[in-house]
Amino acid sequence: MNNKEFIAGLAERTGLSQKDAAQYAAQLVADMAFHLEEEDVLSIAGFGTFEVKKKLERVVVNPGTKQRMLVPPKLVVNYKPATTLKEKANSK
Repeated sequence: MNNKEFIAGLAERTGLSQKDAAQYAAQLVADMAFHLEEEDVLSIAGFGTFEVKKKLERVVVNPGTKQRMLVPPKLVVNYKPATTLKEKANSK
């Protein structure tokens, strides 16, 4: 499913116009991004939890050249699905 199909389905299920549904979806994503930038834990009941985690600096080896490289530390977004969502996905 791509964004256009998602927006069309959301508009149909909610009775909103596609423009309004697109605005709501965009605002939801923007709000989620804002809170993740602040390194807040974002929990959505029945869906899951988003959390920003710090990955430490590490050394990797290029298998082709055997060259060792240092990968700097970075922040990554981690998602843990809710148990109810896992059960729904596994029931099909």
